[in-house]
Amino acid sequence: MVALPGGEFLMGAEDADGFPADGEGPVRAVRVAPFLVDACAVSNDAYAEFVADTGHVTDAERLGWSYVFAGFLPAALRRDAPRPPETPWWCAVAGAAWNRPAGPGSGLDGLGDHPVVHISWYDAAAYASWAGKRLPTEAEWEYAARGGLEQARYPWGDELDPDGEYRCNIWRGTFPTRNTAADGYRGTAPVDAFAPNGHGLYNTSGNVWEWCADWWTTEHGGHAAPAHGGARVIRGGSHLCHASYCNRYRVAARTANTPDSSTGHTGFRCVRDAG
Repeated sequence: MVALPGGEFLMGAEDADGFPADGEGPVRAVRVAPFLVDACAVSNDAYAEFVADTGHVTDAERLGWSYVFAGFLPAALRRDAPRPPETPWWCAVAGAAWNRPAGPGSGLDGLGDHPVVHISWYDAAAYASWAGKRLPTEAEWEYAARGGLEQARYPWGDELDPDGEYRCNIWRGTFPTRNTAADGYRGTAPVDAFAPNGHGLYNTSGNVWEWCADWWTTEHGGHAAPAHGGARVIRGGSHLCHASYCNRYRVAARTANTPDSSTGHTGFRCVRDAG
């Protein structure tokens, strides 16, 4: 884990390429206490240790299905899986789970150091508790993800690919039909891929969405997260994000999902109180 001193920072953005309905703004001064944060998202190997020790059954396993990106599926599974009409690139695949990320017949060979996915908020919170940690507040997540830069668009600055260098794992090409994988990865990347930010954190933009502790709200007047709600915040974007549809790999970008939901592009990292 990386120890961060905390303090006041400018949270949020009023980016012309942002999504006003997501409540990215207004920019506001927020203070966080000192804390420790995982340098990397939780990996498949780490989650396997938790499952082996506790016997935890994930929500995807309990419910019997999870969402998988259509392009990662064999033809038979892709053809038979239900799809949400508003996002038809997602397939509801029976049997998809953290240890079967592309559904029946898939596994984790070669993916031990990749982020665990098909993890609900409840699954992430259970792991964090087992590890003696917790999920970050949204303010803690953004403070850590910014890497010490004030109001930069990305954890490394304002340019997506500075000097032509790829700094994150996102969709490269034409979404959702063609991914060139120019950044080296068509799906997830290892949790320590690419250069870390100024705080030493890896992949706070792209790769996988990360669960936060907070309930979702777009009202930030009191700076405090709501005490209840219908969805939990996720941050950071994923390898499926593309400027044409979902450029939420910007460090201030945000969205949410219901806490029992799971997908093939959502994982998490943990924090712990300092001292």
